[in-house]
Amino acid sequence: MTFFQLMFLPRFHRLLLVFTLSAASLAARERPPAYKGAIVMDAKTGRVLFADNADVITPPASMTKLMTYAVLEDQLKSGAVTLQTRIPITAADARVAAQRDSTNVALKAGESFPVEEMIYAMMIQSANDAAYAVGRFVGNGSVEAFVGMMNAKARELGMTRTTFRTPNGLPVPSHRIADGDLTTPRDFALLCRYLILHTDILRYTSVRQRPFGAGIRMPATNMTNHNHLLGRIEGVDGLKTGFTNGAGFCLAATARRGGERVIVVMMDCPDAKTRDLQVAALINRGFQLIPPLTLPSSPVPAPGSAPRATSEPTRPGSAPSIQYIPPR
Repeated sequence: MTFFQLMFLPRFHRLLLVFTLSAASLAARERPPAYKGAIVMDAKTGRVLFADNADVITPPASMTKLMTYAVLEDQLKSGAVTLQTRIPITAADARVAAQRDSTNVALKAGESFPVEEMIYAMMIQSANDAAYAVGRFVGNGSVEAFVGMMNAKARELGMTRTTFRTPNGLPVPSHRIADGDLTTPRDFALLCRYLILHTDILRYTSVRQRPFGAGIRMPATNMTNHNHLLGRIEGVDGLKTGFTNGAGFCLAATARRGGERVIVVMMDCPDAKTRDLQVAALINRGFQLIPPLTLPSSPVPAPGSAPRATSEPTRPGSAPSIQYIPPR
């Protein structure tokens, strides 16, 4: 409608039109963005297929546990620990389990669990107490030393805008975002690609349900994976969700179809439903954007190590819709 057409409208209709347009503009401004930053990467080549504010620095929340696993995996490769090595639980570990709103497996001082059991707890239940116990144990009693190992690994992988300060992604005592774990979608996609190509991470992140401590504690603790895309979006077999008030809802996801694999990292969504729907859409878009002729693989920082097996490819086809399940 032109200015002159607007002037010939009755005064009441002019006011109504102006009010309607103003309300729509205000609603658009107040509507939270779907995410703060996102990236889609071809896992095979490392090529970025889609990026939207991919270098924004923001907290990863519980996605931090993927780096905790990466450091632990280095210890497994070196023989310093094995999957059967028992981690004794201390009072400090139990205090993490007692924190308000902390997702955990209720570790108690005096218990002990194999390393592999703790990995399942971190990746399925997103257990903050298990991640803390792993960090303390690998750091020879010092979580601070373990965090130093996390940051060294980040530098090795080229994660230049990442700083870790915890093994689990929980807010630090000051509750200032700048004092806690910080990364970018692009940096985290590098970590995910490394884990997929060089570790057994998908063995753990693809599991939807599993008891923790079966045969060790009575009763065992039932765990359900927080990644709602597992079993609902074709080919999804990882990796990790995250949420804190400061970080918003985050997800590092991966899916494999017809021999191709994409990685999607999305950070700071306003709610879990928005996050899941947006990530599912980017997974589908990622497969559409992979070129027909695969490019030569770019190097991944893992000197001397050969890629380890990942999950079997799924059959290509249309992705099912998501049945939204509210976060626990």
